[in-house]
Amino acid sequence: MSTPRQPPEPPATHPVGAEPPEPAGTGPAEPGGAARPSVSPVGRLAATVERLRREVLAAHAEADGRALVELAKGILVERLGCGPAQAARQLAELTEQAGTTPLEFAVEVINQAARDRVSEVTAAFLAAATNQGGQAEGAADPGSPQGGSPAVRLRAAESGALAADDTQAVADSLLEHALTPLGAEAVAIWAVGPDGSLTLAGCAGFSAAEAGRWRYVPPGVATVARRGLAERAGQWIPSLSETGLPSIGRHQHPDGGRVALPAGAGGRIHGVLEIAWPVPLEPQPPQIVRQIEALAELCAHTLETSARLHPDGAAKPRVVPDAAELMDLADGLHDPALVLVPHLDAGGNLVDFRIHHANSRFLDPAGRPRGVVNGALLLEAYPMAAGDSELFDRIERVYATGEPFRAHRMRLTALVGDVPLAAVADISISRHANSLLLIWRIEDETARLASLLQHAQRLGRIGGFEENLLTGEITWNGQLFALHGKPASSPPVPLEQLSAYAHPDDAVAIGRFLRTLLHQRRPASTAFRLQRPDGVTRHIRVVAEPVLDSDGRLFVVRGAYQDISAHHWTEVALAATRDQLAHTEQQASERNRLTLQLQHAIMPPAQAPLEADGLQVAVRYRPAETEQLVGGDWYDAVVLPSRLVLLCVGDVAGHGIEAATSMVVLRNALRGLAVTGAGPAQLLSWLNMVAHHLTGAVTATAVCGLYDPHRHTLRWARAGHLPPVLVRGGEASALPLVQGMLLGAVPEAVYEEHEVQLAVDDTLLMYTDGLIERRDRSVEESLAQLLTAARIVPPTLDQQLDRLLTYSKSDTDDDTCIVGIRVA
Repeated sequence: MSTPRQPPEPPATHPVGAEPPEPAGTGPAEPGGAARPSVSPVGRLAATVERLRREVLAAHAEADGRALVELAKGILVERLGCGPAQAARQLAELTEQAGTTPLEFAVEVINQAARDRVSEVTAAFLAAATNQGGQAEGAADPGSPQGGSPAVRLRAAESGALAADDTQAVADSLLEHALTPLGAEAVAIWAVGPDGSLTLAGCAGFSAAEAGRWRYVPPGVATVARRGLAERAGQWIPSLSETGLPSIGRHQHPDGGRVALPAGAGGRIHGVLEIAWPVPLEPQPPQIVRQIEALAELCAHTLETSARLHPDGAAKPRVVPDAAELMDLADGLHDPALVLVPHLDAGGNLVDFRIHHANSRFLDPAGRPRGVVNGALLLEAYPMAAGDSELFDRIERVYATGEPFRAHRMRLTALVGDVPLAAVADISISRHANSLLLIWRIEDETARLASLLQHAQRLGRIGGFEENLLTGEITWNGQLFALHGKPASSPPVPLEQLSAYAHPDDAVAIGRFLRTLLHQRRPASTAFRLQRPDGVTRHIRVVAEPVLDSDGRLFVVRGAYQDISAHHWTEVALAATRDQLAHTEQQASERNRLTLQLQHAIMPPAQAPLEADGLQVAVRYRPAETEQLVGGDWYDAVVLPSRLVLLCVGDVAGHGIEAATSMVVLRNALRGLAVTGAGPAQLLSWLNMVAHHLTGAVTATAVCGLYDPHRHTLRWARAGHLPPVLVRGGEASALPLVQGMLLGAVPEAVYEEHEVQLAVDDTLLMYTDGLIERRDRSVEESLAQLLTAARIVPPTLDQQLDRLLTYSKSDTDDDTCIVGIRVA
């Protein structure tokens, strides 16, 4: 406890033997003993005011110091078991032995006895001073006007705060004893209201006008102080102008630093300590941070025990309602509710909440009676509260700040045995003095089904109705008013007047619907065009059923309207699409039929036997399995006037009528060019120019060969096509590749020519890629399979080609051409 402040002793005007100081406004004596000018009354008054101000400050400092000395004496009385006089002598002797001032030694005694936050801060400062070999940062010179070590300053601030009768005096004491030595120029102490508002409980260093403007901050307004509530470590702002946040005194030093720390004790936040610096704030060492945190705890103690200022400036003591009143409030609720009180450890820290009361509506998820839950700790009774739902964190936050918490459809988890049971509930948490009221409402099955029905009607654009034919009472739900474009306050439309709101062309359908429903008493439905008051026409389907009483009389009709406008226009669009698709399919079928006719006319599946000396020629053509994929594969085998045999196969890129017509051009062009007697390489060079210039720049592959029956030789060339296969003596191999670019790629191309000598019974196969190509294998693998199948030589050439088509593993649905020759 602190001793009351004593009036200061009359200060000495000057040391003994010294001349008194010259009063303000006088000058030195004139030579010859002339009198000095007289002092003006204003000057004397100013000097007197300044002298009195210094005396008051000295008296306050002396009183604070005397309070700490008396407190140290009391500690010695208790520890030594002696009287006050003996304790005073013992304190003087120990001070002399320690070589310090009585005030500093008294603070050391208090720190050793208290072992509180202030003593921890002091020990940190001493350690820092020892490690640095000098004075700790932030410590003032004992000889300075502020005087004293950090321990003395903090204890003096604490003494002033405990002796103060209001928060304003605490702010003055903090600024004078603890904050000014740190370079701060102003301090504000904010009190947090139950609704989250901030009230300026005390300030120092700010002007009275500025304090009046910031007397009250409504909930939800973002300020520096409110930011300090968001985090336990508070806000350390280097420059206020960089944040853009409003705060008290922002116009005095806009670039100065700010610190806002939550003032809390026992897990509960009572307010905010905000400190202002005139210059930008540099990062502070841990010792300074701990000092300011200790000051915030002092503010929490003051806010907890002192009066709270209201927005109108009137002081009103904080009334702590009895927990019994909160229990009565919980018992009057129709929802389950718990009254929680904080549970603190030995150090005064919040560790849990005790269930002080559970109301009569309370149902434990594990089936335990209320008596088992009452009096238990929250985390012991419901350990899952600290899990996924974060319920405990929410409760702790409400207790700390006083701001109520509301949540809709919050997930809660409880342990039933060892099985977690999840539920969804609406949660309400509010603080009443030092207790908490937790209310939850679990959505029952009826409410859940009603909510599902409401959402289903909204999503399906359905509105329900019920019409009592005896009383004329009609009930519509909100969705039905929206469908009709009518306000909820307007009268509903009876079924018998439905035609007046529908399109005239739908009157017959509505009349048939009413006769079936009202006269034949059978369920009925119909669709009509509703003409709404806002000029919008909607397509509506109405479905209704009659309800009969015990005598078989019709007395109620229930039903629903559904907006089917989107469905109607979708059906219209689908009908138009179906018509367009049918027309397109008809055109495609006709186009494909003509293409097939053209292809079969030019490329019959089999060719008539070719009459050539000592040579058997067979041809096979297999169109694509899908009729829509008419391709551009082609073949030719013809005896030229020179008695040489022209053999060729080719494949035009693409499908359809364009590929078929391009194939005809290339095939006929090659026949005509072959009459010139040119070799295969020259023929392909000319055919490349035809493909590039005369056929719309198509691309194609081809193999062209000229067989000489007298010499049994084959001269051949290729244009990007697969090489022919030679079957000889039970072995099959592909002819060596010769250079040749595909047709139509460039305007001019040169092709390489090769000659192969054939023997009797040799078979040569020329084919298109439709025979071997597969999607899941490379061309090399497919060619190897063809060589394996070609080793088996049936008796006739026709049988060999048919066998190759039968055992073909191609899966590309492409055309296939095979030209085979056998030397007889």
